[in-house]
Amino acid sequence: MVEKIVEGLLGLLGGLSTLPFGKQLMVFIISLMPILELRGGLIAAALLKLNPVESYIISIIGNIIPVPFILWFINRILEWMRKGKRLSKVAKWLDKKVEKRKGTIEKFGFWGLVLFVGIPLPGTGAWTGCLIAAVLEMDRKKSFLAAMIGIFVASIIMMIVSFGLLGNLIG
Repeated sequence: MVEKIVEGLLGLLGGLSTLPFGKQLMVFIISLMPILELRGGLIAAALLKLNPVESYIISIIGNIIPVPFILWFINRILEWMRKGKRLSKVAKWLDKKVEKRKGTIEKFGFWGLVLFVGIPLPGTGAWTGCLIAAVLEMDRKKSFLAAMIGIFVASIIMMIVSFGLLGNLIG
């Protein structure tokens, strides 16, 4: 499923490929996005036949950039969203997502956050993990470190999948 979403985004962002470093920019943009994150970025890089090492670095940077903003500002943003009519629906949706997914992080703390971010399954990742950590009011510095470790774990798993298994299937 993620591969189909990534293929669709590559189609939408296809015009960027004419720019110098345009394909790398596409990977970076996809890696910044919630849900897809570096998982989608590395799949995109494999589909675009980019250099694995370069793609690895670009995807990690793209996935890391939102983390401190989520940890430090998402609670204020959610409070503001809850006050509006239309945005309150989005805030409620995010609250439900946190409630549904917070068990592992709440139970195991730091290492739960590492696992939640690091194991590339649907609904997990740095965006959701940091959202949950912020809502649970976990220590921001420890949460940032846990997210970084999780991102590196996920990046290794996804490199194997994207450039190993997937690379052999599409290559």
